[in-house]
Amino acid sequence: MQPAMRAEEVMAFLDAEFPQIHADGRAYSVERVSAGEAVIRLRATERHLRPGGTVSGPTMMAMADFAAYVVILAHIGPVALAVTTNLNINFLRKPEPGDLLATARLLKLGKRLAVVDCGIAGEGADDLVAHATSTYSIPPR
Repeated sequence: MQPAMRAEEVMAFLDAEFPQIHADGRAYSVERVSAGEAVIRLRATERHLRPGGTVSGPTMMAMADFAAYVVILAHIGPVALAVTTNLNINFLRKPEPGDLLATARLLKLGKRLAVVDCGIAGEGADDLVAHATSTYSIPPR
């Protein structure tokens, strides 16, 4: 399945419709979109860290949710009201300092529901720091 939107088009849509994601600075970016997949980047700053200097669980949950939303939008077009109905995440290991990349893959894209698999890893690392699955409800088009 080919995407309906390119990475820069998804980011422009998010900038216009959800400017609040950049309220504390531009932490997220859409790195690339391809058939059935999207990659986003988190530039982790002090506000994303928990005691001990690691990226917090809630930050990685938000990242997985954001990545799922991006891959869905990239494939259905600019539908602002697609919403999360379920998100499961497993934290696998402590992230090393630096940027995190989330790779979201569409497992199912139906008329009303989308199911996404998401792996989060440090930039340049092979081992995942978290793995998530999510389901989104897609409004009638």
